[in-house]
Amino acid sequence: MKILFIGSRLYDDIDWYVRKKGIESVLTESNENAINLDLPDQVFIVPRGMDGPKQVALMQKVDAIVPLIGIDPPLIDVAQMKEEVEAEYGIPVVAANVNAVELTSNKIKTKEFYQEIGVVTPDYQILNSPEELTLDLPVVLKQGEGQGGKDIKVAKTIEDVNEYFDTFDQALCERFIEGSEISIEVLGFNGEYVALPPIYKGETTLEGTHPLNKVKTGPCMVEGLDNNLVQHTAYKVAKNLGSDGIFEMDFMYSKKDNQLYAIEVNTRPNGTRYLTTATCGVNSLCELVNMAIGEFSLSNISDKLEYFYSTEIPIGNYEGPSPKEPVKSFEDNDFVVHGPEGYQRVTARANSKDELEKLVEKLM
Repeated sequence: MKILFIGSRLYDDIDWYVRKKGIESVLTESNENAINLDLPDQVFIVPRGMDGPKQVALMQKVDAIVPLIGIDPPLIDVAQMKEEVEAEYGIPVVAANVNAVELTSNKIKTKEFYQEIGVVTPDYQILNSPEELTLDLPVVLKQGEGQGGKDIKVAKTIEDVNEYFDTFDQALCERFIEGSEISIEVLGFNGEYVALPPIYKGETTLEGTHPLNKVKTGPCMVEGLDNNLVQHTAYKVAKNLGSDGIFEMDFMYSKKDNQLYAIEVNTRPNGTRYLTTATCGVNSLCELVNMAIGEFSLSNISDKLEYFYSTEIPIGNYEGPSPKEPVKSFEDNDFVVHGPEGYQRVTARANSKDELEKLVEKLM
C-alpha cells in the first residue's frame, strides 16, 4: 500500500502508525525547510497548490491521498482536487468535499446551515454599521472567515462595536453566551460517522482568553450537560454535511439557559485531537490512514474505545521526563508533549482523577 501525504507539519503525529502498518509513504511539501521531511520514505518539494501533489500522486501510482492540513485557506483547493482525482483517476482522497468546505469555512453560511437542520445556535445578525445593532450587549463580533480567534472581539459597549468597525466594514454579530466551551471530533467516511467523547475547554470570559492559554480536560464533565446530547448533535451536523474526514465542532453550554449552542465546525485536524486520543484511545489522524487503507468502520472504532481521565496544560517549554518512543503516541506513554517551542503543551491521561493529579504534579 502506498499513500501520498500532503503537508509535513503534522506528519510526525502519524509516522509511527504508517510504519506500523507497513505503508509506503510519499509526502509533498511546498517549503523545503519544513519540519519532518526526514520521516517519510519519499519527499517531493512542489509549488503551493494542489497541482503538484496531484502530479506526484499519478507519477507514483499511489493507492490513496491523505492531506494533513491544519489551516483553513488551502482546504477549498484540497476539496476541488479531491473531486477531480476521485472522478477522473479513481484515487480516494480522505478529505472534505467542496460543498462541506464552502459551507463550514464561512461562519455566516454555517449559521444558516445550523438553522436549516434544526441545530440551536446563538442569536445573530449581520452588521454593516454599529447603528444596526439590535442584540443586547455584550456581543461577539466575527468575520465570515478566519480561525484560531483571528478577528474576533467580545464587545461589551457600543464603543467596542465602533472600534471594531474602524477595521472592518461588516461583522457577524452573535449573542455572547456565558458558559462552558466544548469541542468534539466526528470521524466520517463513506457515509459512516462516529462522534468521539466531548472535550471541556473552559468557561467563556469577557476578556476572550485564547484557547491555547486554557487548561482543558476530557471527558467533558459539566454539571447539567448530557454528553450524549453533544455527541448526537455533532453526529447530526456531520451526517447532514455528508462528507469525509475529520469534523471538529465547537459548542457552548449555558447552564443559565440549560441549552447547548452550536458555534462552528471545521473540516480539518484540530487542536484538541491529543486530548481526544488520551481520553478514548482513538487517534483521529491515524483514522485518516485507516480510511485510506479500508480499515475504518464503526465496529473497529468501538473495539478501540478506552476510558481515561485526561488534561492538557500549556507550559511554554517542557523540561520534564522524556516520553517513550513513539513520542507522539499514547500507546506506550501516559503523556505527550506537543506544540512549537515556546508554546508547548502537555497532554496527560490516567485511570482516575487522583492518578491524573499525581501525574500532572510529577510532570510539572
